[in-house]
Amino acid sequence: MADSNQGLRKPVFTKVDQLRPGTSGHTLTVKVVNAKIVLQKGRPDGPQPRQMRLAECLVGDETGMIIFTARNDQVDLMKDGTTVILRNAKIDMFKGSTRLAVDKWGRVEVTEPASFTVKEDNNLSLIEYELVNVVE
Repeated sequence: MADSNQGLRKPVFTKVDQLRPGTSGHTLTVKVVNAKIVLQKGRPDGPQPRQMRLAECLVGDETGMIIFTARNDQVDLMKDGTTVILRNAKIDMFKGSTRLAVDKWGRVEVTEPASFTVKEDNNLSLIEYELVNVVE
C-alpha cells in the first residue's frame, strides 16, 4: 500500500489553439470571458425538483478562445473573469462548430486568477467544419 499513488499521472495541460474536433481528454486552464444561460427548465411538480440548466461560456487563454458548454452545477462556477481548470474536457460539434464540454467523467474547478490575458482574435468556435464521408 506504500506505492498506492504510483498509478496517478501529472496532468498535461493543453492550450486552446491545440484543440481539434473529435478529441477528448484535455486538461486546460482558461479564463471565463463571458457566460450566458441559454436553457433553463425544470420540473418543480415532481417528487424531486430537477432542473436542467445550460450555459454557453466564452473561455480562453493566451492562445485563443472557444465556447464552453456548461451544464447544471457547472453553470454556477462560470462567472465572468473567473479562472477555471477543465479536466478531461472533450470537443463536441454543434451546428458545424466546435464546443468544449466536460461530462460526468471530467471536472470543473475554480482556481486562483491566472496572469495571462485572453487572445480574443482567435475564436476556434467561429471556424465551421463540414462532415465529409470518404468512400473507399
